[in-house]
Amino acid sequence: MSAVSELKISNPIKGPGLKAPGVVILQFLLILLFETLEYAFTKVGIFTGIAILVAFAGGLYLGRRGTAFTAVVTPPLAFLFSTLILIASIGGAGLSISHVGLDLVSMLGAAAPFLVIGAAISWIYYLLKGRKK
Repeated sequence: MSAVSELKISNPIKGPGLKAPGVVILQFLLILLFETLEYAFTKVGIFTGIAILVAFAGGLYLGRRGTAFTAVVTPPLAFLFSTLILIASIGGAGLSISHVGLDLVSMLGAAAPFLVIGAAISWIYYLLKGRKK
């Protein structure tokens, strides 16, 4: 056997896992952190997209039994809210509706492939897992 096949990633959370609020906070903070770092230098792109995919996977992996629905639904909402926060604060839009709308559409468009791929895979996982019960 090779060393790669013997490598097992242990769960960093001791016990049954994160409850639904923990999954929401974990996903929101991960997406907000990477989106803030990327938005400070450029616009939203690949790093935020990877963070969204990791948020989907991390929520499913680290959550307790029964938190899969929360882990699937939260990342798009967390991305939306973190985008609105960043546009109003770092983006300098303030309460300008036209500027917020334009930036929101461009940022959602940049992250759309990652949101669609992550959501599709996560929903398939959720539905297949629920079907086995």
